[in-house]
Amino acid sequence: MGRDRRTTHARRLMWEERYSASNDYLFGTAPAAVLADNPWLALPGQSVLCVADGEGRNSVHLAQSGMAVTAFDLSQTAVGRTKALADNAGVAVQAHVAGWGDWDWSQQFDMVAAIFIQFADPALRARQFADMTRALRPGGRLLLHGYRPEQIGRGTGGPPFVENMYTEAMLHDAFAGWHIERCASYDRHQQAGSGHVGPAALIDFIARRPEASPPV
Repeated sequence: MGRDRRTTHARRLMWEERYSASNDYLFGTAPAAVLADNPWLALPGQSVLCVADGEGRNSVHLAQSGMAVTAFDLSQTAVGRTKALADNAGVAVQAHVAGWGDWDWSQQFDMVAAIFIQFADPALRARQFADMTRALRPGGRLLLHGYRPEQIGRGTGGPPFVENMYTEAMLHDAFAGWHIERCASYDRHQQAGSGHVGPAALIDFIARRPEASPPV
């Protein structure tokens, strides 16, 4: 088993343990703040890929808004809850059990939504950004939502590694030449299930891939 497969296996076990420890939705069923605060992101009829989607609170919200939603997560328990949440809401979400390296990134979407995926160190993050760019049609929209370095030590969510956090400067550099629609840093008290509770240092980054973007 290669290093990437060992890492994925360990991460899958970790998240399975976290999700299966309770019958409740770990992060609740309401969408993340970036979706609740920016309803203009959900364009009915357009396609969206929700990466590392967890239990489906964000993918189901986008489906309720009329988008054609595909999602994946490495936890079978989480994907099962996504399907149940979608069924209860009366919407369709194409939810798949898959690790990051298992996904077919050649499929293209109008939007890619990556919300709280900061399990990646800088090297892996660069690969993730390249993969998500491949999955966007030219002119498509990328949505990133996560934590800033100021989150470290708060104990209210996210990994304990400052190098995994986002900053505005880092995101501007990573997506130089893209049309940035929103880049905002802010603090907010979160109440997302039992997983994210308390004051959080958040960041939103929404940008469009250039129409003439070269192959990745």
